[in-house]
Amino acid sequence: MSHTASAIDVISARALLGSSPDVLLLDVRTPGEYETAHIEGSVNLPLDQFDAQLPHVTVAAGTTVVIACQSGNRARQCQTKLDAAGLRGSRVLTGGLNAWLAAGGPVVRGRQRWSLERQVRLVAGGIVLVSIIASVWLPAARYVAGFIGAGLVFAALTDTCAMGMALSRIPYNRRGGAAASAPGRMSAGAHR
Repeated sequence: MSHTASAIDVISARALLGSSPDVLLLDVRTPGEYETAHIEGSVNLPLDQFDAQLPHVTVAAGTTVVIACQSGNRARQCQTKLDAAGLRGSRVLTGGLNAWLAAGGPVVRGRQRWSLERQVRLVAGGIVLVSIIASVWLPAARYVAGFIGAGLVFAALTDTCAMGMALSRIPYNRRGGAAASAPGRMSAGAHR
């Protein structure tokens, strides 16, 4: 199922958020990413906690739900879940927070943290480096590097990342943002 028609660009999103009181702006990044920078009034509901909070989203949603993440992939996954739950008409912020920032959109900034994407690059690169060095003494260690490479290829082909999903669950990425634990905060018009 394609969601091209249900995407929204930054300019249109800013206009919508400024003119409509019935918009719920969901940020589905990790609490750590949300703490670093987020669109004012957005509600942090990490994708890995989304299923448990879905009843609150469907009750709180106004006429429009705009979903944002860092680049758009997690937002599209969230949109698929909303569609499956019968909440149609959600819009994915094209390009996510990256596009919002590039267009000069205002954000609330907090303590700087590494993005999930950067963490994946560090962990994957570190594992490959260590396994190649270890293969000098233990030749079979090179297969670990091959496994990581295969995982990265799979991640690119499927537009999902198992390592990113695993890293999103570590304490570093869970601190700091927990609107998901406060469903009462999930209301349309919170972006005012």
